[in-house]
Amino acid sequence: MSLHLRDVEVDGTRTDVCVVDGHVARVGRGRCGHPPGAHPTEVEGRGGALIPGLHDHHLHVLALTAAWSSVDCGPGLEALRGAPGSGWVRGVNAEASVDRHALDRLVPDRPVRVQHRSGGLWMLNSAALRLVAHVLDDTDDVERDEGGVPTGRLWRYDARLRPALPAVSPELGEVGRRLARLGLTGVTDATPDLDESAISLLGTLPQRLLLLGDPAGVGPRKLLLRDHDLPDYNALAATVEASHSKGRPLAVHCVTRESLLLTLAVLDDVGALPGDRIEHAAICPAETARWIAGLGVAVVTQPDFLRSRGSSYIRDLPAEDVGDLYPYAGLREHGVRVAASSDAPFGEVDPWRVIATAADRPIGSHENVPARTALDGYLSEPLDPGGPPRRVAPGAPADMILLDVPLATALRAPDRGVVRSTWIAGKAV
Repeated sequence: MSLHLRDVEVDGTRTDVCVVDGHVARVGRGRCGHPPGAHPTEVEGRGGALIPGLHDHHLHVLALTAAWSSVDCGPGLEALRGAPGSGWVRGVNAEASVDRHALDRLVPDRPVRVQHRSGGLWMLNSAALRLVAHVLDDTDDVERDEGGVPTGRLWRYDARLRPALPAVSPELGEVGRRLARLGLTGVTDATPDLDESAISLLGTLPQRLLLLGDPAGVGPRKLLLRDHDLPDYNALAATVEASHSKGRPLAVHCVTRESLLLTLAVLDDVGALPGDRIEHAAICPAETARWIAGLGVAVVTQPDFLRSRGSSYIRDLPAEDVGDLYPYAGLREHGVRVAASSDAPFGEVDPWRVIATAADRPIGSHENVPARTALDGYLSEPLDPGGPPRRVAPGAPADMILLDVPLATALRAPDRGVVRSTWIAGKAV
């Protein structure tokens, strides 16, 4: 596949770009010098910016795929009534936590499972509970009433619930095209403990892929700290040591203040490994920034939660926690590598919306960063979130997006509509 992109803006200069065999071959005006017999695709850039493709450093591909075909309960659980089709009803993005009786009143004749917007809680009606009874264990993750009957609320139960659910095999080609239309040419899937079938399925996604949940993968491995049941210090230290001894860094899920401080204390004692990262740092006291920087640990944050969940944070969290939500500028000022991400489907997948919020936060405006800084996070290498941004340069993979406007114009009001074309390894997606 050969491309000749004419009159595109690269690093602020209008020029031409040649692509051969999936890599950038030349940046500069003039003929491309394609191999004999090649018939390059000609693209007129009209001065639009050509930049590397964006990489979302934290999302959940299969959950996002399922969410796009589920009932959105964000406006309310009433949306479950009259769900199309037959059989199971799957709801997502629920704000309220309800039991089986509440769901029975809404949908009494079909099995229903609804995911709380946090992603950590499933809520089932009575019909669904009957179908999954054989996989319910005796742990506290299965909430029960005083009589020992399951209430329908299941905590962190995805893997244990899956064998009791109808088998599905989603086609990820269209998912990849939807992501490409946003300018995403790569993603880091942050789902923990992926099995072989999930890993194989994810491999059909056209985007470049880093899997934190692959037991035998490269890069960090996801470590999910259960916020309502944190491990003790020694147990966490042993887990970190075991992973580090194999040369595998960790990506540690830290949503609460307690989980973050516990993780930093363990890393301070055991020692951090290059590539270790904190996922979320949702509540991150300002005084921890120097600590994180000293450890050399990166932070993958989700600033758009401040827009989509801001009112709930203000209502539900102590004032001191609201002031410490999803820091960005403060971490960078202390030298911490920070990259924004979506956590889709639990957050907004659109990177341009995330970039806009990072630059104009509805909560904690002192943590705003320039839109270019947030974009650079999306342009950083998958194994170095928050590190130097990738560039369109000779020898680089031709994972690129062409915008309709110059980059400075696009960043004044970030919007997905500026993405005109997306290529992965020189192939249009």
